[in-house]
Amino acid sequence: MTHKQLVNSVSILLVALPIACGTQQEPEPEPMPSGERLVPRFEVDPSWPMLPNDWVLGSVASVDVDSRDHVWIYHRPRSVDEAQQEDAAPAVIEFDHEGDFVQAWGGPGEGYDWPANEHGIEVDDQGYVWLGGNGGGVPSDDMLLKFTRDGEFVMQIGGSGTSEGNTDTNNLKQPAEAAIYPATNEVFVADGYGNRRIIVFDADSGEYKRMWGAFENEPLEASAEQPPPDDVLGPQQFGTVHGIEVSNDGLVYVADRDLNRVQVFSNDGSYQTQAFVNRNANANSVAGLAFSPDPEQQFVYVADLGNNHVHILDRQTLEVLDSFGNQGLEPGQFGGVHHIATDSQGNLYTAEAQEGRRAQKLVLTGMEPLP
Repeated sequence: MTHKQLVNSVSILLVALPIACGTQQEPEPEPMPSGERLVPRFEVDPSWPMLPNDWVLGSVASVDVDSRDHVWIYHRPRSVDEAQQEDAAPAVIEFDHEGDFVQAWGGPGEGYDWPANEHGIEVDDQGYVWLGGNGGGVPSDDMLLKFTRDGEFVMQIGGSGTSEGNTDTNNLKQPAEAAIYPATNEVFVADGYGNRRIIVFDADSGEYKRMWGAFENEPLEASAEQPPPDDVLGPQQFGTVHGIEVSNDGLVYVADRDLNRVQVFSNDGSYQTQAFVNRNANANSVAGLAFSPDPEQQFVYVADLGNNHVHILDRQTLEVLDSFGNQGLEPGQFGGVHHIATDSQGNLYTAEAQEGRRAQKLVLTGMEPLP
């Protein structure tokens, strides 16, 4: 029965009851049904993207979309099988909205420390490309790099193998991802493999601004004595700070991957709220985050690395509204969904860092009622 038919039926019932029941008291009208909650629906584009030159991708660590709706893939060329190394694509690849190749670049160069293990990419509103790595060897990836759109080196924050831990304001330690907030011209870094913190720098100068840990606590070294976890809120320190996004209204959303939770802060670091996703399921349920492109950014998309799902959350309540996807290598399935991004049309892009070794485009097909 449609909403209109239901309304009409209730109206007819309320009019007919006094006639049929004589002097009996007219019943209280039942509450009207609320409007149906709609959620986005997606369909994979199996032809996207189109790699030139018979190039081969390694583990695709991250993906982002710039202000022109061009899609940027950041992968790990050194993870390509030895027999195909000659065909390994450069680490940074730009495609247009249709998936046509635009350019590629990346790798060691003069004046900067290229990551040992590529991890997160962020393309800001001015077209600068920010790159990090999570290599934990000797030396470790303790820096964040800034390039022009064409791959010209601009700035490095930190240095390879230089971190002194969570109290170090000059260096990072295996940063997972960065996010730019244009309103304050700051770069927010999920400094989450070697450290357990969010750290903020000026996006032009690289000057240190502030940092914080889970629940606005001081971030502690993993080797330090830890406070006991709260039965409801969970551990008082981050697990792995793996993803970060800043909303239009200046809230900082943090993907605490190993602990299956999203934490939200104001951009000055004040703790706001948190929510768990698959709290009692496999770990790594909150690996990457992206917002829907509507002005209110009413949905948060969560890349679930541990279960190969994408979750759709209500941004206001952080309630999981719906989930889709499953393990596999067919188009539309996921083989290690690691990071996620959206374009201005609401389409989703996923990066698969495990057996999938690919990026996928999931086309928004419309809005449908919750099942």
